[in-house]
Amino acid sequence: CDFFLFPKLKIQLKGRRFETIEELQAESQMVLDRLTKKDFQGCFHTWQGRWDRCVHSQGNYFEGDG
Repeated sequence: CDFFLFPKLKIQLKGRRFETIEELQAESQMVLDRLTKKDFQGCFHTWQGRWDRCVHSQGNYFEGDG
């Protein structure tokens, strides 16, 4: 959903070094496991707002979230 997971992973893992792929995978899984229902609800709420903008634009081009 709009790649909302990438920034969350990046914030938690940025600047850290991992000895093995398995260590990176385990740490990434811990970050993902800490995501809440609210995190996912926010993602879909934002996505729905984008749908609305697409419908209201009636096929006209637009950029950005505002």
